Order: sequence, then structure tokens, then C-alpha cells
Amino acid sequence: MRSLWLCWALWALPLPGPGASLSGEHILSTLLRQLQLREAPVLDAGDLEELVTPAHVMAQYVALLQRSHGVRSRGKRFSQRFREVAGRWLASEASTHLLVFSMERRLPPNSELVRAVLRLFQEPVPRAALRRHERLSPHSARARVTVEWLQVREDSSNRTSLVDSRLVSLHESGWKAFDVTEAVTFWQQLSRPRQPLLLQVTVHREHLGPLASGAHKLVRFASQGPEGARQGEPQLELHTLDLGAYGAQGDCDPEAPVTETTRCCRQEMYIDLQGMKWAENWVLEPPGFLAYECVGACQQPPRPLPFEWPFLGPRQCIASETTSLPMIVSVKEGGRTRLQVVSLPNMRVQKCSCSWDGAPVPRKLEP
Repeated sequence: MRSLWLCWALWALPLPGPGASLSGEHILSTLLRQLQLREAPVLDAGDLEELVTPAHVMAQYVALLQRSHGVRSRGKRFSQRFREVAGRWLASEASTHLLVFSMERRLPPNSELVRAVLRLFQEPVPRAALRRHERLSPHSARARVTVEWLQVREDSSNRTSLVDSRLVSLHESGWKAFDVTEAVTFWQQLSRPRQPLLLQVTVHREHLGPLASGAHKLVRFASQGPEGARQGEPQLELHTLDLGAYGAQGDCDPEAPVTETTRCCRQEMYIDLQGMKWAENWVLEPPGFLAYECVGACQQPPRPLPFEWPFLGPRQCIASETTSLPMIVSVKEGGRTRLQVVSLPNMRVQKCSCSWDGAPVPRKLEP
């Protein structure tokens, strides 16, 4: 039995020690290990000038984000509150459009955001316009739509963060869904009070060649123009979990301070990557993430135990389930800069449990 406990301890992936919070140093060391680097590269803003994120990099990053969201919402879908918020198009320039949602009192107090979905109604392309592109194959008659969260900083500068990307066909119309859970999380953690949620929607050209050069410009969403009909206006669906009614989910009460008598629970902890010097011009996405941490006390069994394990200490509150964190990083090779997607394991705490010191519970990672 003792050898089995030791095997578990050796097999477990590296995480901060029991009760320890995730630190910038731990994130940096994990990222260096993933990229097989000895130290963080020093990049300046000039290395990123005119650097465009390739479609395959966006698709890979978004797929990892959505997989993480699926793991986070697993088992919670039957105990959610649902709210729908109407949005409006604020401005448009070429194929980029700004969408605004008033979020005041939209998220219930003492709740956890499980999922946020943006729904846009794609209008049918006029037949005359389709005839001008009839030589396009069904595979080429597509455009890529990306959704980014727009952060307005205190110095009035802007920063965008990619949250979803998908292909749409020119031959289809109807409601299109985008996962904007990360955007609402960013807004909760980084926005000033009463600041609205700003989403930037961009329609990109997906294929090269003269035939497909202007096809993406035919993609339009309802209420985008001044004469748009309100019946297809953008909608934001907010799915939240009532922590008061479902405290068994293991999250701490955000209204109560953590004390010595607090039972083991998961507490919100936001990691701001923008504020870390080593990440500057290197980590492009995300600007930060909600990592959570395990806090509180664990009930100890009576002494003496019916069995004695000399290598076991007291039971402690530790992370028993975690998920990975996808990132887009810039890599400089041979004088050229390219973008790469990496996935850092064990960055987001999913569940906290009481465990014997020295015998961690095996961690479940998303497939």
C-alpha cells in the first residue's frame, strides 16, 4: 500500500504545494519547460509590428479555450440561472464592428459564471451578389468571423483579446453562436465599475485568390446598419450558478472572509499576465485568467488512527482537479517572429479536496 501512495506522488504533475497560490514564477517555469527554453526571450514592440495571427493559430487557440470551458461547466448544466442581454452595434469600419452590452446588474450576486454565449443573426446574402461569386466553390465561399474582448485602459489606450473564431458560409443565414465566456470573465476582473462589455467582431477573408478577394464583405449581421431590424439584434446569454443554493459545488462564499474555521473550498484568484514584465510582447493571449486557489481547513481524523503511516502529515486543502491554460506566444527564429499556441497543464483549479500531505489525489485533465 505504501508503494502505491508513493507511485501516485511521483506520477502527479507539478503544481504549487498544498495551500500555495499559483505564482508568476511557476507560470514562467512551466512555459519555459513547454517551449524548451532556458530563459524568457526579450522581445520589443517592433518584433510584433504588422504581425497577423494566422487562421490556424486562432482556430487551435479557440479550440483549446472551448475544451476548457466544456470541462469547467461539466456537471453544472442542470443547476444554472439563465439571463439574456440585448446588445447594439456601436460602430463599424470596413469589416470590423464594435458591439456593446450594458452589464449593470446583469450577473446575480453570489454566483459563478458558467458560460456566456454571443448570438448574432447572419443575414442572407442577396442573390445578385451571390451570382457575382458563383464561380467560388462551397469550400471557398466562406469567411472567418472572430470575436475579441475590447479593453479600454485607464490611459484611454485599447487592447483586444481573442475569445472565439469560426467559419461561416455565404450560402447560409440564421443565428450563429460564439463562446464569449472568457470575455465576460475578463470584464468582471478588469473593467471599471459600470463600464459596458465591448466586443469587437471582425469578418476576415479566409481564402486567397482573386475570386475570393471580396467574398467576406458579403457577410452581414442583423441590426448592423442604421436600417437594421431589431428582431435580429445581437443577444448575450449568461449562464450562472447560484452558489448559495449549490454550495456543495465546492466554491467559497464570496461574501464571507476566509478564517481558520472555513471549510476547504475554491476561491477566486485572477492572474494578471499583463502586469508581469517577463510576459511583455511574449505572451499575446490571454491577458490573464481566473485560476482559483484552494483555501480553508480540513477536518482531521481522531488519533490514534487504526493504522499509522509515518510519511503522512495532516490532511490539507489542495487542488484535486485542474485544467490547462492555452496561450498564444510569439517566437523569434532566424530574425523572424511567428506565433505559436501552447497549453500549460494544471493552471486552473476545478475542484479542491482534503488530502493527506504526501499523498495527492490523482489530477484529472481534460482529454
